Amino acid sequence: GKSTLFELLQRFYVLNSGSIELDGVDIAKLTPQTLRQQYALVPQESVIFATSVLENVRYGRLEASEEEVRQACIAARADEFISDFSDGYQTYLGERGVRLSGGQKQRIAIARAILADRPILLLDEATSALDAVSEQKVKLALDSLMVGKTTLIIAHRLATVINADRILVLDKGVVVASGTHQQLMQSSDLYSEFASLQLLTDDSPA
Repeated sequence: GKSTLFELLQRFYVLNSGSIELDGVDIAKLTPQTLRQQYALVPQESVIFATSVLENVRYGRLEASEEEVRQACIAARADEFISDFSDGYQTYLGERGVRLSGGQKQRIAIARAILADRPILLLDEATSALDAVSEQKVKLALDSLMVGKTTLIIAHRLATVINADRILVLDKGVVVASGTHQQLMQSSDLYSEFASLQLLTDDSPA
């Protein structure tokens, strides 16, 4: 149900009833191209093309200069590993980015989103497939990306959303609670139980 919400926002499906508005405008009145130009998406599994680092990041904004790509990669904490490649930004990444780790792929995707500079950011489980070290670096990159953006985050991990202005709790596809972390800890038994279990798991030794 959560990923379906993102698909509805991008109008991959037509609504049977109700409406979705962006800044007061019904998205059904926008062309799909205009609508989708409002979003930058960082999915759980990033799409990496069989081309160079430069062209992979530039996919976010095709007319971007090499320096703009590099600045986006610095902000995404990707420049640090790209610089280690013998061919730097000209390095060929292979089919589906076989030369990159999961965390590196995510940082390329984040650099792409930084370069695109869209007003609305969609994060779909963007850190869930990563080890602890990669997750920390990706979170730092996401902090850079989220500045000045309206950000919608899908996450199972509490740490990803704990500082959000508003958290929606879904149960079987229905919104059952809404509020900040502190408010939900007081008002939602489902959320507080979920949070307590996560905190216990996160604090336990590996």
